[in-house]
Amino acid sequence: MKDLGELKFFLGIEFSRSEKGILMSQRKYALELILESGLEGAKPACTPLEMNQKLTSVQYDEHIYKTVAEDDKLLTDPTKYQRLVGRLLYLTMTRPALAFSVQVLSQFMHSPKQSHMDVALRVVIYVKEAPGLGLLMPTEDTNKLLAYCDSNWGACLETRRSVTGYLVKYGGALISWKSKKQETVSRSSAEAEFRSMVVCVAEITWLIGLLQGTGNQCKASCKPDM
Repeated sequence: MKDLGELKFFLGIEFSRSEKGILMSQRKYALELILESGLEGAKPACTPLEMNQKLTSVQYDEHIYKTVAEDDKLLTDPTKYQRLVGRLLYLTMTRPALAFSVQVLSQFMHSPKQSHMDVALRVVIYVKEAPGLGLLMPTEDTNKLLAYCDSNWGACLETRRSVTGYLVKYGGALISWKSKKQETVSRSSAEAEFRSMVVCVAEITWLIGLLQGTGNQCKASCKPDM
């Protein structure tokens, strides 16, 4: 074994140390993504997705999907979209705010359309606003495990399934988060919220067991956004 000194860069993740803690970011990776996408001169966006934006893989039908543009055709080269979404997926390691939008975009990897590519590029433009944003692992000494969960009822336009979202913090550090489509259709927003809580509680239970196995005792609490 060899001591390489203080960790500063590993697998595209940069580590910066200070009195407040350790900051994990992918600034270099994000700047390379912006440059590769040709968006270095674009104006940054304030959100990854536009409000109430719905994406679908269905082709244009004026009787059903009137909001789908007639020129919204399948991409001739889907590999560009697949590569872009794959790189965005890796960026979610330190950018939890991208989890929902990347989860939406990853549903269309098999047959992406121009509208999907436009939204993926908007996510890159959002990253451009703060490429150095990342996760802070604070130095505070606490054993409190805090979780937040929420759901987006009927978020998927095609399957009508809701999306579960949660994040878990240990002390002041964010250690787990997820945005995933639910396995079944919820008949009400309340049902979707309860399903979200079930997934979040399962994650908390697993984390408590993991922490106790390493000799740490923690106090857990879950706060649904209802």
